[in-house]
Amino acid sequence: MDKALADLMVLDLSRVLAGPYGTMVLGDFGAEVIKVEQPDRGDDTRHWGPPFSAHGQSAYFLSVNRNKRSITLNLKSEEGRAILRDLAAQADVLIENFKVGGMERLGLGYERLRADNPGLIYCSITGYGQTGPYKDRPGYDTVIQAQSGLMSITGPTENGEDGDPFKVGVAIVDVTAGLFAVIGILSALHHRQTTGQGQHIDIALFDAQLGWLANVASNYLVSGQPPKRYANAHATIVPYQTFPTADGHLMLAVGNDGQFRALCRAMGMTALTDDPRFVTNPDRVANRAQLVPLLEETFRQRTTRRWIEGLLDADVPCGPVDDIPTALANPQAQAREMVQQVVDSSGDRISLVGPVIKMSETPPQIYSAPPRLGEQTAAVLREKLGFDGEKIEALRRAAVI
Repeated sequence: MDKALADLMVLDLSRVLAGPYGTMVLGDFGAEVIKVEQPDRGDDTRHWGPPFSAHGQSAYFLSVNRNKRSITLNLKSEEGRAILRDLAAQADVLIENFKVGGMERLGLGYERLRADNPGLIYCSITGYGQTGPYKDRPGYDTVIQAQSGLMSITGPTENGEDGDPFKVGVAIVDVTAGLFAVIGILSALHHRQTTGQGQHIDIALFDAQLGWLANVASNYLVSGQPPKRYANAHATIVPYQTFPTADGHLMLAVGNDGQFRALCRAMGMTALTDDPRFVTNPDRVANRAQLVPLLEETFRQRTTRRWIEGLLDADVPCGPVDDIPTALANPQAQAREMVQQVVDSSGDRISLVGPVIKMSETPPQIYSAPPRLGEQTAAVLREKLGFDGEKIEALRRAAVI
C-alpha cells in the first residue's frame, strides 16, 4: 500500500481556498477526492486571473485542486440533491464551506446524511464557526486577519502605533484552516476505526487564526501587555531580524547566547560579548535600541553573500531575503522536489508546488492534474451510482449536471 489514504472517498463541496487546500492534501495521500461543482461556473477560483494556463485554467485554481475529479451537480434541483445524498452514503468524508445552515436548508446537513451513513466524517469550514454571535457573518481571509489581531502586529514600525496595518502576503488564514481541517479529519477517522462512529467537525477561520497566534497570544495572556509591532524583528529575541547589507538584506536569527558570541566573532566585534548590556538575551532585548545600530553599521560594509558565507561557517543562523522566483529555483527546493510538473487533459504542462510532507513508506504524490470543470461527471456517476449513458444524458438535458 503506497497510498496512505487510498481506501478513502472524499466529497469536496468546498470552494476557493481553505477547503480545497485541505482536500488537496488528502488527495496527495491517495484519497479519492470528488470535487462537486456548480454546473457552468464551478469553483469561483476558476475565474480568478490572470494568470491562466495556455488552455485557460486559472493559476489560483491550479494551486489547490490537483489529485481530484470534478463533477457538476445542480444542488438547487431535487434530483441533484438526491444524487449527492447517494454519493454521501458511500463516502468516508464530506467537506463543505457553505454559510451556516446552508447545507441544512438543502436537506444535506450532517444529521440528514449520517442517517444513511453513520460513519460519515462531515467537516464544515466557515468564517466564525457553527456557534457564537458571529456565526452568520461571511468569513474572508483578510477580514479575519484584521479582526484576529494579526494585522496589528504586521508591517513597518516607522510610524509606531499610527502606522498602517499590513496583511500577510498569502491567504494564511485559509491555508491554516485547511490544515486544521485535515488534522480534525484524520483524528475523526482514527476514532471511527475504533468505534465505527462518524462525527461533525466544525472549523472556523477565526479560531484558526487565533490558534496560530501561538507565542504572541501567550505573551499577552501572561503579561497583560498588548503585543507591539516589530516589523521584521522579534519581540523577545535579539538580534533576530533583517539587516541591510552593502547590496541588499539578510535575515539573522540568533536564538541563544552562544550564537550571539559566535556572531560577534564572525563580525569582528568581540568586545560586544563582554558588554554587560548584551551578555544574555534578556539584556539584549532590554537594550535593543543600543545593539541594533552597532550591528547595522557593520553589516552595511559587506555584501549579503559574503556575510552569509561567513556566518554560516560560524554556525550562525541566517539567510538571504529572496523573491519568489529565486526561492522556487533554489537548489534546496529543487532537491526536495518542491516544484513538480504535470500534464493535464488539454496537454498543458503545468508547474505546481509539490507536496510538503516526506514519508518513507507512503509518500504524498501528484497523481493527476487539476481537473476541467465536470471532467469526470459521467465517469463518477457510472462508477458510483451505476447510471448508464441514457440516464446521464437525460440529467444533462435537465440541467442537473
